[in-house]
Amino acid sequence: MKRHCHLLRLLTLATVTALLAACSGGQQHGGFGGFPPAPVTLMEVKTTTVPVRFEYVGQTAGSKEAEVRARVQGILEKRTYQEGGAVKAGQTLFVIDPKPYAAQAEQAAAALAQAQAQHAQAKRNLERLQSLVADSAISRREYDDAVSNEETSAAAVKQAQARLTEAKLNLSYTTVTAPVAGFASRALKSEGSLVTPGQDSLLTTVSQIDPMYVNFSIAENEQLRINRQVADGTLIAPDAKKGYEISVRLADGGIFPRKGRLEFIDPRINSASGSFDARALIPNRDAALKPGQFVRVIVEGATRPNAVLVPQRAVMEGPQGKFVYVAGKSDKGQDVALPRPVTVGDWVEIDGSNQWIVESGLKPGEKVVVDGMAKIFPVPGGAPIVVGKP
Repeated sequence: MKRHCHLLRLLTLATVTALLAACSGGQQHGGFGGFPPAPVTLMEVKTTTVPVRFEYVGQTAGSKEAEVRARVQGILEKRTYQEGGAVKAGQTLFVIDPKPYAAQAEQAAAALAQAQAQHAQAKRNLERLQSLVADSAISRREYDDAVSNEETSAAAVKQAQARLTEAKLNLSYTTVTAPVAGFASRALKSEGSLVTPGQDSLLTTVSQIDPMYVNFSIAENEQLRINRQVADGTLIAPDAKKGYEISVRLADGGIFPRKGRLEFIDPRINSASGSFDARALIPNRDAALKPGQFVRVIVEGATRPNAVLVPQRAVMEGPQGKFVYVAGKSDKGQDVALPRPVTVGDWVEIDGSNQWIVESGLKPGEKVVVDGMAKIFPVPGGAPIVVGKP
């Protein structure tokens, strides 16, 4: 046991001696604390005008969402469309038992014929009495009664006509048609059910999906920031005639092939969500987009002049926030990398590369480390670097 402990002490002493020798050799090669200069790649900071895009969560909706409701009470005899299929405006979707309403229409037609006959009789009586009253063959009262009968019968004809119109209208309501062209959803009432006008009258919904609406929301603080940047000139909005261009990213990550336009941003804040409601309009002639899909809405068209860009990989996260390494010189004239705190804004994609827009912390002409950051060991006065490919 004692011999084992003695061997362990000898091994430990040999290891420490080797480490000290290594450190001494590293210092002889010019590194700081035994670390050789880190090979890095630099990029000179420049200003440029870049396109800016904003991305939000949105949901598709038909440009027309028409509720198909029962307008008369009756037994639902049949459904005449394919659920989920395309329908044309005016196409019959449901048929409510028309027989009771056909009978009511016939009764109203008969009542109208009777009223018209009574009016014709009253009119003939008035015409006969007109010559008699001129010769004082009848009293004035008899003539006035005849005039009243003719007027009353005329009003009865109009009333009977109105009842017939109502009966025919109710009869027409037994054939439920599509108010717009689009895609009809599932039927909410089965054949044989009693349907009644009112809150429980919804039979189905027809969605017109070409063009398609995409609804999304913009947070209040973000909209205020955008408005402020437009006002101070750090963000240039597109021309009013051109407007913002809209792209849609689908759930599988793919981009919908057709682009649309921003239709409106509500000037009022939605009290339920605390954000501004917005809507885009996108062509959808092949019905590839369906109502209710969740998508990512990409808003493009704005530009940022005099923007300072650095690759996203060059921006690192530290205890005090984001920072980059800026190339400089040590007191001895050696190339070193110095950490520099930066404030970043949005990111943009330039030639397939993601770039941060640096709001503050960098000036044109400075050189930023864009590759080799992992080999930099922060030390006081700057970490030694050698410019080249890592």
